[in-house]
Amino acid sequence: MCYSAQVRNDYEKFVRVFGALLSLPEFYRVFWERREERKVRIPKSVESWFAHPKGEAEREIKALIEDFNTAESSRLEQEIFKQRKRLADAERTLQTKTTKKAQDDQRIAGNKVEQALGKLADIKRTTIEDRDSRMFPGWYVPVLIEQNGQRIVRPMRYQCRVQGTPAFFDAKYPGTYNARRSSLEGFWKKLFGVHHGIMLVDTFYENVEGPDGKNKVIQFTPRDRETMLVACLWSHWTDPAGNEPDLLSFAAITDDPEPEVAAAGHDRTIINIKPVHLDAWLNPEPGNLAALYAIFDDKRHPYYEHRLAA
Repeated sequence: MCYSAQVRNDYEKFVRVFGALLSLPEFYRVFWERREERKVRIPKSVESWFAHPKGEAEREIKALIEDFNTAESSRLEQEIFKQRKRLADAERTLQTKTTKKAQDDQRIAGNKVEQALGKLADIKRTTIEDRDSRMFPGWYVPVLIEQNGQRIVRPMRYQCRVQGTPAFFDAKYPGTYNARRSSLEGFWKKLFGVHHGIMLVDTFYENVEGPDGKNKVIQFTPRDRETMLVACLWSHWTDPAGNEPDLLSFAAITDDPEPEVAAAGHDRTIINIKPVHLDAWLNPEPGNLAALYAIFDDKRHPYYEHRLAA
């Protein structure tokens, strides 16, 4: 399963290559929800799309980003102050006697100060690094779809909640950020052949069990360094009772592993479709699923180089 990936970090790729438009109202809504609730996670690279806004809608999105970053910076500064006091208290205690509590406080407070300082530095940093494009299940990232003849980029959560299922399915089925090819006509039948999208990915990460039985994270990158067009299913979930907000979410489709991925110890690989099939994938014929499986069978097979993730 693709538990993490590094999404393409420039929207010019969507606009220039795919002729897509950004769905600015939906980007506004996601950034607004993050400002209000803080639990929404968005890669820093996506924030950078609005660093130099064009028009009032993008300026409003930038203002939401700045509001969130200001509030988050204040929260982190308070946490740093709190943990530095805890650290100082522990060190004073250890000067006179050694206690387990003081040792634990010293270790935990030191770690929390370091983590908070790192997060604060990331907020203030204006340059974009590769890690700023990293996303995980539950994060909101850009997904390319087509509606009414227009390609659109919409922010969607990387864990799909299929329309008609209850909200608690998120917790009951935490693995629904990936859709196995073998289950497309089962669990995913409402979406397969109907709601298709593409996620642009430069590299992806997998959890693999090492020889010692411990988990390790392996990074896979196409040797040709071509951006992957990852086949996805997406859903616009609405609450019939009107108690929950609408949710746009998606899942990446996975297939049997490429040989080099299997050799590295993982049993699935995301489906990297060929550009020639993009129109057919984004405009599926619900009654012709065989044509969609044919796209999978004709997928790209770059050699996926791998290394232990940093």
